[in-house]
Amino acid sequence: MKFDFQSDIALFQQVANQLEEEIFHEVYKEGDQVPSTTEISTGYQINPATVLKGMNLLVSEQVLEKRRGLGTFVAEGARKIILSKKQNEFTNQMVPNFLKEAQALGITKEELVKIIEGGFLK
Repeated sequence: MKFDFQSDIALFQQVANQLEEEIFHEVYKEGDQVPSTTEISTGYQINPATVLKGMNLLVSEQVLEKRRGLGTFVAEGARKIILSKKQNEFTNQMVPNFLKEAQALGITKEELVKIIEGGFLK
C-alpha cells in the first residue's frame, strides 16, 4: 500500500481505495482476511481511526465483512462490486473527459475510432 499524505484525497479514502485495488487485482481474494486496522495503522503510521473509517466504508459497500472475534474479510461478490464501480467511473467520468479532450484537439470521431481500434489490436 502507498499513501500520499499531501494528497487532496482524504487518507481514509486512500485506505479504502488501496484495499479496493488489492481486491480487484486479487492480492486478496473473496474470503481472504485483510490486514487488521492495527497492522495497517502501525505499518504505515496512520491513525487507527482513519484506517477504521476507510475499512468501514468498504464494509458499508459490502466489499468487506467483519467477523466478530476473527477480523475483516473480503466479502463474496466484492470483486464484482468493485468492477461495477470501476466501469461506472470509466463510463461516467473518464470517457467524457477523454472525449472532451479529443474534441479540443480537433480529433474527429472517425480518427478516434481508428485510434481506439488500433489500441485493441496490440
